[in-house]
Amino acid sequence: MTFRVNLESDAEAESYSAVCPELPGCASVGVSELEAQLGIEEAIRLYMTEVKR
Repeated sequence: MTFRVNLESDAEAESYSAVCPELPGCASVGVSELEAQLGIEEAIRLYMTEVKR
């Protein structure tokens, strides 16, 4: 499956956020773009695991 992810940087907070609009509550924050991306991938995996239950 493929999901859309919105990745944004916050210069003031010096952080990145990632949100998957199709999956309520799936979000991640990181101090780097890579950290935010890895976090959202994990959030999506966890979400899909819970949906299958």
